Amino acid sequence: MSELVNSMKSCDWFTIGIMAQSADEAVNALRNLEKKQNWPAHRLLSRPEQAGPVFLKANQVSGHAHARIEYGLGEGILISGHSADESQMTTTWGPLPLDFF
Repeated sequence: MSELVNSMKSCDWFTIGIMAQSADEAVNALRNLEKKQNWPAHRLLSRPEQAGPVFLKANQVSGHAHARIEYGLGEGILISGHSADESQMTTTWGPLPLDFF
């Protein structure tokens, strides 16, 4: 994990994608990531009413997160690092296990 944390230091902000078997599981993984990285909590703006596998997308710039039902995905956390300098490449790590953080 220390290698990932060091790599993330070169980024200005992140988008997070979480693939999970339920919305509760996805939100829990997001909250654990936020705590571990000392990030402010994202505001969950949408969450599916029905049960099922979800894809949750969170954006640090907006501070918002959205979850939707999505079938056929794997399971895990994707983290994409971004920079204010547009000449920098976007980097994505993952999928990481849901309990990685």
